[in-house]
Amino acid sequence: MATFGPQRLAALRAVWRAVTRSRRAGAPALGDRLRALPRMAAGAVSGRYPELGRGRLALVVLAVAYLVSPVDLVPELVLGVLGLGDDAVVALWLGGAFLVETERFLDWERTRSLP
Repeated sequence: MATFGPQRLAALRAVWRAVTRSRRAGAPALGDRLRALPRMAAGAVSGRYPELGRGRLALVVLAVAYLVSPVDLVPELVLGVLGLGDDAVVALWLGGAFLVETERFLDWERTRSLP
C-alpha cells in the first residue's frame, strides 16, 4: 500500500491550493480554461509562450495518453479496484497541472494584451 510521505503530501497540498485558487472570485471559468488549451499548447510548442516548457507539455500529453490507453487496463485486470490507484494519481496530477498551467497562461495573455 502506498504511504503518504512528505513529497506526496506536498503534492496533495499543491493540488488543493490549485483547486481552491480556481474557485475564487475572478478566477477563469472552466470553459475559458478549456478554450485556452489549444492556444497554450501552440504557444508552448512554437516558443511564444515560454512559461510552459516542452518537457512539461510532453508530461501532460503522456498522462492523457496513459489514462485513455488500453495498456492502462492491465493493472485493473490484475489488481481489480486497487489498480485504479495509478489512474487516480495520474488524474489528480493532470487536474492540478491543468488548473495551474491554464491560470498561468490566461494571466500571461492578459498581461501581454495590456497597453
